[in-house]
Amino acid sequence: MDRNTPIFSNHGCRLNAYETEAMRDLAQRAGLGEAVIVNTCAVTAEAVRKGRQDIRKLRRQNPNARIIVTGCAAQTDAEGFAAMDEVDHVIGNTEKMDAATWVGLATGDTETVLVDDIMSVTQTASHLIDGFGTRSRAYVQVQNGCDHRCTFCIIPYGRGNSRSVPAGVVVDQIRRLTARGYNEVVLTGVDLTSWGADLPGQPRLGNLIMRILKLVPDLPRLRISSIDSIEVDQALMDAIANEERLMPHLHLSLQAGDDLILKRMKRRHLRDDAITFCGEARRLRPDMTFGADIIAGFPTETESMFENSLRLVEECDLTWLHVFPYSAREGTPAARMPAVDGGAIRDRAARLRAAGADQVSRHLAAQIGRAHRVLTESPRMGRTAQFAEVHFTTDQPVGQIVDAVPISQDGSRLHAN
Repeated sequence: MDRNTPIFSNHGCRLNAYETEAMRDLAQRAGLGEAVIVNTCAVTAEAVRKGRQDIRKLRRQNPNARIIVTGCAAQTDAEGFAAMDEVDHVIGNTEKMDAATWVGLATGDTETVLVDDIMSVTQTASHLIDGFGTRSRAYVQVQNGCDHRCTFCIIPYGRGNSRSVPAGVVVDQIRRLTARGYNEVVLTGVDLTSWGADLPGQPRLGNLIMRILKLVPDLPRLRISSIDSIEVDQALMDAIANEERLMPHLHLSLQAGDDLILKRMKRRHLRDDAITFCGEARRLRPDMTFGADIIAGFPTETESMFENSLRLVEECDLTWLHVFPYSAREGTPAARMPAVDGGAIRDRAARLRAAGADQVSRHLAAQIGRAHRVLTESPRMGRTAQFAEVHFTTDQPVGQIVDAVPISQDGSRLHAN
């Protein structure tokens, strides 16, 4: 490795990827030299296992570098990571965003474990990263943390309580990104629909979206990442109905389609709430597509309960599924509930993924011959407003929005000339 260029390894969500880019900038400004930084994920036990595996591999590949571990898994199990022979420093989720931390790492004046109580954090630093993402799409963090306590989830203990970035700061960053030529901005956070609850006047996410679209008229496309549909406000529904620059693609945190399982998860919606929301959103925006997170094999889930989740895929007309085989997280209430057989969990996850693949193929088939505005991410690839991948047979200008009429599909992507 270049002794003057740290290596970064990112695990997990888009927010983690965003923060990895922020750390890259902070490390460069501090003059950090030969080091490997692993930004871990704690969403499942498997994610933690992969983080540890990556640390060991990176140590073998970089025997002389300092290994610095951070992220949600490091926040929730600092001592466990500090005990690994390969690890030199463990840095908390708040500390990793502090410039002083990186100065200390560069000068050698940092503790081995620098992890404070995440629940004491009351603000989210607004790291203005111009250029994170592709050359066409940029991600803007507007919120961090979560006030809810779903029984399967460890993330609040890694991220802390919900904190919002003020609207003015968000708008200023999006103006800068738009001026630099970015044609799409994605708003991201841990619990995006809780944005604003901790700000003066308690504005809602829909207000932020309307403000962005009004105050940054040159922004062609605005997209929002995962939302909790039960928390969607009227202003957001109005934006869905009336703002063409808000992309017709919503990723929903549904998790299950059975009411008893939803209650045991301590979710805030029932299956009918999800079905009603999807129906209303599509009524307001007929070209709307939905993605969703669904957990297979949550404790106590019977076959009939699982069938309710499977049917939800069609009843909500979900297109892009993120399927998670249930994985117990130590310290969560769900970990103490009666577990489902591992073979049944794998089988149910496979059936959900197959249903998702069918939905994708059906959606893509319906796009053949229809005109689309495609944001190009590379000379031969871009995405529609509904986030379907399009492959071109000829080179396109990267970072631009081009007209395309798909002529075929292969089950996972569209093809156009």
